Amino acid sequence: MSTRKQILFLTLKIFSAEGGIEKVCKIAGKALYELFPESVSIFSMYDKQGDVDPKYFPSSAFGGFAAQKLKTIYSSIKEGIKSKVVIISHINLLPVGYLIKKVSPQTKLVLFAHGIEVWQSLSVLKLKMLRKVDSILAVSNYTKNTMLNLYKLDTANVQVLNNCLDPFLPTLINAEEKLVLYKKYNLSESDFILITVTRIAADEQYKGHEKIIESMSSLIEEFPNIRYLIVGNYDQSEKKRLDRLINNYNLKANITFTGFIPDDELAAHYKLADLYVMPSKGEGFGIVFIEAMFYGLPVIAGNTDGSVDPLCNGKLGQLINPDDAIELTAAIKRVIKNSVAFKPDVNLLMQNFSYPIYKKNLKEAVEIL
Repeated sequence: MSTRKQILFLTLKIFSAEGGIEKVCKIAGKALYELFPESVSIFSMYDKQGDVDPKYFPSSAFGGFAAQKLKTIYSSIKEGIKSKVVIISHINLLPVGYLIKKVSPQTKLVLFAHGIEVWQSLSVLKLKMLRKVDSILAVSNYTKNTMLNLYKLDTANVQVLNNCLDPFLPTLINAEEKLVLYKKYNLSESDFILITVTRIAADEQYKGHEKIIESMSSLIEEFPNIRYLIVGNYDQSEKKRLDRLINNYNLKANITFTGFIPDDELAAHYKLADLYVMPSKGEGFGIVFIEAMFYGLPVIAGNTDGSVDPLCNGKLGQLINPDDAIELTAAIKRVIKNSVAFKPDVNLLMQNFSYPIYKKNLKEAVEIL
């Protein structure tokens, strides 16, 4: 593809929120700008212009519309009909992409497909719009296969583009940061610390927290120093539900909710832990898995969703039945008894999920159009 041909990357949020899809957009925006610096425009419906972080891409390539939806739609259509490729970061932007395609049929339309947002039935109209998409980039094989089965799409139009590690993840952690966190969470170096990093919400009860709590109740007698950090924002109703479960198992002293932790403090929390565990049933991919492995943590994940991809089908960590607390308990126990044996293969991790690999794969996906 000639760099003179315009590319529009249309997103909902990039910098004004911290979540998996926002991370994907930051990295995809960075890669697109580096690949096609003279021809890419990156629009965000909800970010403000001043939100842009120049280490990902410059403000000159960015348009932040500060939740002005009509202006976003108008500007996106105006820019999109001049573009060879329009990439939309979420299916909720499909109507905008469809309008661009109607006005400019020669424009190639690409959709990033993440997880639960594309695992459900669509209206007749939205399905019609989806069929106008020229290429779907699914973050995992599970998402790809679910979409193919659910929407009866052309297999050739759906390919897998796994997420990757943020190239700006800090590699060195100050030892004093760990000491501060030990004190903050009332931990000691002799504790065996499990960690899960995810938002906790009543409408997302698929992360597996209750299974981990159940497993801890059977592990605590043999391993009294086991601790569990639940890292992430939470809504009160879901926390109350988990608190009741924790109290029923008498685990209050062993489990800590940290609340929201900014991205720049997550590395220290990963380094504090001994094992990352999240037997989820609803991950489109799970960037947290590859982040945990980047920091050397053994990982346990569910085997029924997109978690399979970041664990390379079990080559990088243990995949278990997310509904089976006994299987989860056995997996945790194996790591406690011999954590070195379950350390991830960093070379394999980087061969699959480093930023240069992602950038190469994204380039190939765009240039083929």
